[in-house]
Amino acid sequence: MTGYGKAEEITGQKKITVELRSLNSKTLDLNLKIPTEYRERENVLRNELLRTIQRGKVEIQITTVSQGAVSLSAINDAAFLAYYRRLDELLQQAGSSAMEAGIAQTILRMPDVLTEPAIEVAEEEWLALDACLQQALAAFDRFRAQEGMALQQDILSHVTAIAGLLETVKTFEPQRLETLRQRLENSLTTMLQNTSYDKNRFEQELIYYIEKFDITEEKIRLQQHCDYFCQTIETEETPGRKLSFIAQEMGREINTLGSKANHAGIQKIVVQMKDELEKIKEQLLNVL
Repeated sequence: MTGYGKAEEITGQKKITVELRSLNSKTLDLNLKIPTEYRERENVLRNELLRTIQRGKVEIQITTVSQGAVSLSAINDAAFLAYYRRLDELLQQAGSSAMEAGIAQTILRMPDVLTEPAIEVAEEEWLALDACLQQALAAFDRFRAQEGMALQQDILSHVTAIAGLLETVKTFEPQRLETLRQRLENSLTTMLQNTSYDKNRFEQELIYYIEKFDITEEKIRLQQHCDYFCQTIETEETPGRKLSFIAQEMGREINTLGSKANHAGIQKIVVQMKDELEKIKEQLLNVL
């Protein structure tokens, strides 16, 4: 599922900002962007994130803004002059000059011309960074918890819909049983007119016919799966895998119900059940 968290801390004359964004993913993929001065503790920061976040494509961006004097990049005089003289010689051969060409910006982008000043991070700043990270993670968790509750309600609404459709199936049972009874009586009348039939085979075929169209067990098991699904999502901390297994069992019962129903009205309900189940499976991809 998606997630977002942001926090800010001010220490000395520097403001630290930590921002987390995540998209759903089956695995954990961390993309950590931090200022150069924090590189020495990159592994510490990454381990803290790994301890807290279990899954998702997560981008963590840490930025700093100095609220005091800014440390300027140092210019390597010797390197700058060496590049300048060489480029000036080449430009003069081409009939121009370095001054006319305005190559100062080009020289500043040359290797070794600008050097970043060494930044010593004080212990107070490390503590502020850790506090900021913990606040951002807490906001991140709250965001995901809220989204998780909405996701849970959506999934349960589809389970409730399947259970409701199962109750609707029962309203078709009298009509369905009457149709099966008439069909069975017609078959029996035709068969009994033939005095040479095998009674043992007849009993076996009759039992098979009755079992083939009896959907009582499928209805009971489907209701039990719906109840177990609701119980699991409410009580377990990381129910995603188990819920997927239960959804598979629900699908089996729905398919069997459809194949044994032999009734147009029930077949339509089975199609609606399958639609609700697919919505459940799609949402379960977001559940850990």
